[in-house]
Amino acid sequence: MKESSRPSELEQKELKSVLLQIDETTVPIRFADNETAMALQKRLPLTMQMKEMNGNEKYHYVPFSLPTNPKNVGTVQAGDLMLYGSDCLVLFYETFQTDIPYTRIGWVEPNRLPELLSADTVRVQMSTER
Repeated sequence: MKESSRPSELEQKELKSVLLQIDETTVPIRFADNETAMALQKRLPLTMQMKEMNGNEKYHYVPFSLPTNPKNVGTVQAGDLMLYGSDCLVLFYETFQTDIPYTRIGWVEPNRLPELLSADTVRVQMSTER
């Protein structure tokens, strides 16, 4: 699988599912099949206060480093969950062009993200699906 592409339907079935809870709403995340995603899974559950940036993303600096493999993705898609540097989780809720390199972590269904992430700071929890 290309690092910057979304997984095919078959590949999605093989990826570990986790839940992303934004305030009281829960949505599934599909982790990418890479070292960064696996390292983050080992740190779950994780609760964060994600802050607004640029009208298109929420971010949170975690108190640990994750393995990195940054790529210039060109276009960030709404629903992309990425790592900036080695310790900044970023959840994008708008699609846009960028030349900033990110390490892919996974994907979230983007349909309700703008609504769920409308506050300047939101409480977000990641946990393994039961």
